[in-house]
Amino acid sequence: MSTTTPKHDERIANMTFSSVYPHYVTKVEKKGRTKEELHQVIEWLTGFDENELHRLLEAKVTFETFFQQASLNPNAELITGVICGYRVEEIETPLTRQVRYLDKLVDELAKGRKMEKILRA
Repeated sequence: MSTTTPKHDERIANMTFSSVYPHYVTKVEKKGRTKEELHQVIEWLTGFDENELHRLLEAKVTFETFFQQASLNPNAELITGVICGYRVEEIETPLTRQVRYLDKLVDELAKGRKMEKILRA
């Protein structure tokens, strides 16, 4: 199992979704993907539609709150691979693993993967 440090997990839990979101948008748009596709990926993982996403961004919620309010897709565990030096499926801390799921999906979107592959269809 790949363990992250408690300090690392705490830092991730306390990071606000709104501070990272613009980086997601920039990353996918720079690679020719759209904000709509990004939102589709986020909605697939979390269940948040456009309005809920906007509300969470406005409220500047932490990742901890973001994922507490999410309805995680049952297929999220099919997201595997390495992101930020960690093998996603081996991260023990649930919140850190969920944030890395999102990072991995954004990464796949930016790398031009087909949407049905990203959404584990």
